[in-house]
Amino acid sequence: MNAPSVLIRANDLSVGWSSDDVLVEHATFEIREREIFGILGRSGCGKSTLFRQLIGLERPIAGELAWAAGRAPVEDGSSAPRAGVLFQQGALFGSMSVGQNVMLPLERWTDLPSEAVEVIARSKLRLVDLESVWHQPPSTLSGGQAKRVALARALALEPPVLFLDEPSAGLDPVTSAELDRLISTLREALGLTVVIVTHELGSIFAIVDRCILLDREGRCILATGAPRELERSEHPRVRAFFRRTAEAA
Repeated sequence: MNAPSVLIRANDLSVGWSSDDVLVEHATFEIREREIFGILGRSGCGKSTLFRQLIGLERPIAGELAWAAGRAPVEDGSSAPRAGVLFQQGALFGSMSVGQNVMLPLERWTDLPSEAVEVIARSKLRLVDLESVWHQPPSTLSGGQAKRVALARALALEPPVLFLDEPSAGLDPVTSAELDRLISTLREALGLTVVIVTHELGSIFAIVDRCILLDREGRCILATGAPRELERSEHPRVRAFFRRTAEAA
């Protein structure tokens, strides 16, 4: 069996607010096709900053971030990642219905007729088992439903990569586990590559194939590998993270 090809490669990457305020230095890692890749770490270690740079919202301070495929042209003549994004709070527009939220990327980035846009948007809501809330405003949804609608919107343009920022934030354990199962199912059904920022151990062990653990003390990638491998690490800060202890905190 052929090894999975690399979709995204970071080489000697440094990220942060400025050259005087660097959160992660000299980070080198790769994200492979059709894997669920985790970006882990304690608060303040640079997870969200790295996330924003992976999706193209910010530029790295130094180093190279290369996509092997899956880019699309944008209005300024450059290219941007073809990626769907689920932000931590869902980021649904309260002035729009659920259906309008999911149709928005299709209306903005395609020339499809309105009938086709609605058909595609409804199909994405069916993927997350929520076509029944098409006409409802987001304010009527539960936290789990809002995350699933935001996930449907992230899938509207059929991106090869799905980026998830703390998808379980604010959810109870049962709803969080249901969302984990949905993410795993969608990865298999659609052949997605999934990049997830999280510190939820339940999600990490349930769905993540490989991960990097960022370290705010060393401003570096502290460890790379499968979660169960890192759980057995002898490094005190890696062990502290995976065993949820105050050791070396």
